[in-house]
Amino acid sequence: MDRYARWNALLEMLTDNGRVSVEAAAERLDVSQATIRRDFDQLAQQQMITRTRGGAVANGVSYDLPLRYKTAKHSAEKQRIGAAAAALVTPGTVVGLNGGTTSTEVARALAVRPDLNTSAEGAQLTVVTNALNIANELLVRSRMKVVVAGGVVRPKSFELVGPLGGALLREVTLDVALLGVDAIDPQLGAAAHHEGEAAMNNLMVARAKRVVIIADSSKLGGHAFARICPIERVETLVTDSGAAPELVDAFRAAGVQVICA
Repeated sequence: MDRYARWNALLEMLTDNGRVSVEAAAERLDVSQATIRRDFDQLAQQQMITRTRGGAVANGVSYDLPLRYKTAKHSAEKQRIGAAAAALVTPGTVVGLNGGTTSTEVARALAVRPDLNTSAEGAQLTVVTNALNIANELLVRSRMKVVVAGGVVRPKSFELVGPLGGALLREVTLDVALLGVDAIDPQLGAAAHHEGEAAMNNLMVARAKRVVIIADSSKLGGHAFARICPIERVETLVTDSGAAPELVDAFRAAGVQVICA
């Protein structure tokens, strides 16, 4: 297990338990206690945790880990979701794409589709995004037209938020918005932990003809602080095969097409 994988595991343990000892973490991850002490010290230096005698406690922000620490969680499911969501995109359209690990997999799947990368008149895909990492994924892998909304960067998600980006989004029209979320519920709709991200995503919804939510099964039926849109605005939900059948039925009863990748 490399350093970032250990850090990810340690942060998740702290999120679940609030407090973790060096001894327990070393046993759980099958590494030396000296390694765990170094990891805790480095995470504390980045203000991700608070160091204690013999262990560490979670900071208040631990529920919302930086994107670079989230990549290993549900990775196989997110890759399948990304491929299934990308398959919904047709050449020559304008796609809105927000940030997050699942959205990153969508961007990677879009980038390798040759039919979306042609420079023929009218066939080039246009992607509008408020996430720096998504723009980078597409720019280095494809010949798509990439439009980046302005704003202030959130280091945790690489997303741009605030009124500068909103000004751009109000002036464009999207054929489809492919949105990763922190939670989606058949009654409450789609939501995000951060109100700034939710506001930007809500603008994408307002400018889109179709809204597709991309979320692994752990996000279904969950709750988050800031609403992105009501369930009535969601046309399609792309999730993984681990989704509970009763939740899938509830989404379909709400009028949402559900794709289980």
